[in-house]
Amino acid sequence: MAQHFLMSAAARTLSLVDLCDLSEDAAHRMLCAMRWPDTDGAPICPKCSCAAVYTYRCRRVFKCKACHRQFSVTSGTSLAYRKLPVRTLLMVFSLFVNAAKGISSLQLSRDLGLHAKTAFVLLHKLRCALTSSFETTRLSGIVEIDGGWFGGYVRPENHRVARIDRRRRQHQSGKRRCVVVMRQRGGPTVTAVVKHEAEAVPIIRRRVARGSTVHADEARAWDDLHASFEMKRINHREAYSKDGACTNQAESYIARLRRAEIGQHHHIAGPHLSQYAGEMAWREDMRRRATGTQFHACGRLALGNPPSSAWVGYWQRHCRREELRQAA
Repeated sequence: MAQHFLMSAAARTLSLVDLCDLSEDAAHRMLCAMRWPDTDGAPICPKCSCAAVYTYRCRRVFKCKACHRQFSVTSGTSLAYRKLPVRTLLMVFSLFVNAAKGISSLQLSRDLGLHAKTAFVLLHKLRCALTSSFETTRLSGIVEIDGGWFGGYVRPENHRVARIDRRRRQHQSGKRRCVVVMRQRGGPTVTAVVKHEAEAVPIIRRRVARGSTVHADEARAWDDLHASFEMKRINHREAYSKDGACTNQAESYIARLRRAEIGQHHHIAGPHLSQYAGEMAWREDMRRRATGTQFHACGRLALGNPPSSAWVGYWQRHCRREELRQAA
């Protein structure tokens, strides 16, 4: 039997041990190469795009010769205003990509000796960077769609006589949300968080190109898509694949997100559900890539994305507005 790629040596091209031996200068050069890959790590001013800069010897900062602005390797990125050492940031990238089902902020804080709040915000900044291209991603060809429900768990009563049927709408908490996945075969994965599956129909029409073939299950919410796409439906009570209709890749994504919720995060509902969903979409797309490739892809996205208005100074704001609405 042929060896699976993920178990081969070709899949393990970078590990945490490789980063532990780096000096701070070597780690800084690696981060510069991620930030400015077109110039082989030579710094470029993020304000005026001038390539002529001064390099300070006492500090790891640069000064633009044109606008005289000082900047660092993380200035103007989602990792701006950081206080962590550069090597620690690289370790965060490594731990993040090597966790197949995701990594919790508590585990990251224990692995690297960080405060739990620091790990929480840092991981969410990475998730924002990974999902930054979702709004412009268009799917085509064969696209599989499926939906999964997350959050809104209602704890059963202790005594059996007091228990209710939690499947009924009047007995639910109203906090459950549906994560709808659109997955192109051999292409990217896009997600959307809605209250009901039917609300995802206009999103699918906007994200999936005309002329595509959409595979879906027998849920009534997808009936309206027949007017826009060639549809292939599969009844899972009869088979998982029949007459060319199959949604196994979409269900693989739902399974990964479900295992991340159960085994790692335990609670991913609420205003952050879309970011967790986007993270798992990125992991599904990169699952057949070597660890070194994932490491550099994660770093380039984090250093190529501007600062997130939602996460800069997050703990100084106590709660965001949407979080207050969720708690109300």
